[in-house]
Amino acid sequence: MAMWDPWRGCHKCSEGCLYCYIHKGDGKRGINTAEIVKTKDFTKPVEKKKNGEYKVKSGIVYLGFSTDFLIEEADDWRSDCWQMIRQRQDCTFLFLTKRIDRFMDCIPDDWGSGYENVVVCCTVENQKNTDYRLNIFNELPIKHKCITAQPLIEPIRLENYLDGIELVVVGGESDRNARSLDYDWVLDIREQCIQKKVNFEFRQCGTHFIKDGKNYTIQTKDLTWQAKLANIDYKVNE
Repeated sequence: MAMWDPWRGCHKCSEGCLYCYIHKGDGKRGINTAEIVKTKDFTKPVEKKKNGEYKVKSGIVYLGFSTDFLIEEADDWRSDCWQMIRQRQDCTFLFLTKRIDRFMDCIPDDWGSGYENVVVCCTVENQKNTDYRLNIFNELPIKHKCITAQPLIEPIRLENYLDGIELVVVGGESDRNARSLDYDWVLDIREQCIQKKVNFEFRQCGTHFIKDGKNYTIQTKDLTWQAKLANIDYKVNE
């Protein structure tokens, strides 16, 4: 698994951003998150070793996890990224976005029905943004679509938006002041996915987690592990 952050920085745009890990991490390091800047890794996918091999191996490349790939301030740089993505057909580039309403303004001229090696994950956190973003997402020409409901801050209904979706990921919020994640919300989304035959993954619990009416506080290092212990991931045809 490779990470590629061609630029860094972001600004909060919705309720799910309240305790964003990017802003928290930058704050600890004294970095201004609101400043969107290119990184030294801008050309990382096409850089080569002395023997001519790519430094980034074939496989999944997680794109823009310290920013939003569709953020406005990067509009002048994104075309170079699309060119590198076209060049690396042996890699699958995956990015998350809360700015899916900008998608058609951010794609290259040859996008057509989508690039085979690009996976787009639309992020939602509550019903309001589920309805707004997924109504747009459903109509976009993208070959590989996923939904990430993380941090999930209230119960949501998304069964009407699951046609053409390959995976739904659910997770809670990680912060001392995090909003609680109710396990019943997770199970409800799982059932919606099963009914529509869509892959489902419980990625992480929330720092504050409710199960069977009881409130639990979980350490950050255990959030993913505890979710895996639930053993509720669903894979179609398994």
